[in-house]
Amino acid sequence: MMTSAPGSPRPSEEELVELLGTLVGIDSSNPWLVPDGAGESAVARHMQEWLEEAGVPSSLDEYAPGRTNLRASVRGARPGPTLLVNAHLDTVGYATWADAALTPRRDGERLVGLGAADNKAGCAVALLLLRALAAEADRLAGTFSVAFVADEEGLSTGTERLLEEGDVDYCMVLEPVTFPSVVVEHQGFGWVDVTVRGRAAHGSAPDEGIDAIVRLSEVLARLHEHDEEAFGPTSARVSGRTVFHASTIRGGTDYATYPSEATVGIEIGTQPGEHLGDRLAEIEEILRVVRRRFPDLDASVAVRVERDPFLAEGHGPMLDALNATALAQLGRGVEPKGLNAWTDAALVQAAGVPTVLLGPTGGNLHAPEEWVSIPDTLRLYDLLLGAVRLLLA
Repeated sequence: MMTSAPGSPRPSEEELVELLGTLVGIDSSNPWLVPDGAGESAVARHMQEWLEEAGVPSSLDEYAPGRTNLRASVRGARPGPTLLVNAHLDTVGYATWADAALTPRRDGERLVGLGAADNKAGCAVALLLLRALAAEADRLAGTFSVAFVADEEGLSTGTERLLEEGDVDYCMVLEPVTFPSVVVEHQGFGWVDVTVRGRAAHGSAPDEGIDAIVRLSEVLARLHEHDEEAFGPTSARVSGRTVFHASTIRGGTDYATYPSEATVGIEIGTQPGEHLGDRLAEIEEILRVVRRRFPDLDASVAVRVERDPFLAEGHGPMLDALNATALAQLGRGVEPKGLNAWTDAALVQAAGVPTVLLGPTGGNLHAPEEWVSIPDTLRLYDLLLGAVRLLLA
């Protein structure tokens, strides 16, 4: 169903595909994840030029080399709340499909390319919303603001910097979510290294060496058992099965030497109401069990990144507006749900800003052949435009 637009006309499917394809073709891979990542500055500058042509003022904030936030706002004719839309500019790396990642292509109702769903579609929708609402600013009460932020796939420095500005009443974070779901809670996470130390020795001197890799393998086996027993399918919650898996492993120096150190990097999820300390206590218990076999086990745990879960509070007006708009446009309301991943929504809500998360349907996130639904992206635009008009009436 098409949304009536008192100001700017609804974008066509062709216009959306052209805009989204252009954004996909601009490399904005996160240099925190990928050593030679391009960063967000190029795509932010392109989007600023697009907004300038649309008559929407904006400002760039390059807070570190190559790391840039873009902010744009439409101020209504009357006082009212400030509604912020947050959409991240960065993507993950693309070494596994370097020949095609930055060459967007249409496949039926899907647009395929790096970041098509995560999160260039959200950025395209936000640009189109700014243009439409600028054309009807005299009908609005309050401010519609968009923050295109850097570094969501890394340390979220873009949103952290944004929150220093404050003065926001509501926030909608755009990320790929099965449309028309609205995420009202999701897991937190920790990136943790577990290191086991042994003793280096010549490969021909087994009585002198202590194999750190063998001992780490015992820890890994226990971690896997704990994941299956504590977080298996039968223990799924609103935000899904708790994340708990090995991610990286390193150790040893050469074939002829007993390894003196081995480290596994793990990702650990936390449900709303939990903290990373709960998971760390579980790891320490696993190490205690392993010490029954290796009494002299030398192991340590180091937290590299820690983020709390997200649980929406004070978001009723946004949910009401989204639900009323969805009923009018789709014949059914939005579906509140949880998510077993982490987003910047947690940071915004933690800052005291009522927050929800929504976006278009997509797939193959962080993998080759990433795609987003073109019809759902247009439907997301319609839904958000209608909801904003209700919230800023």
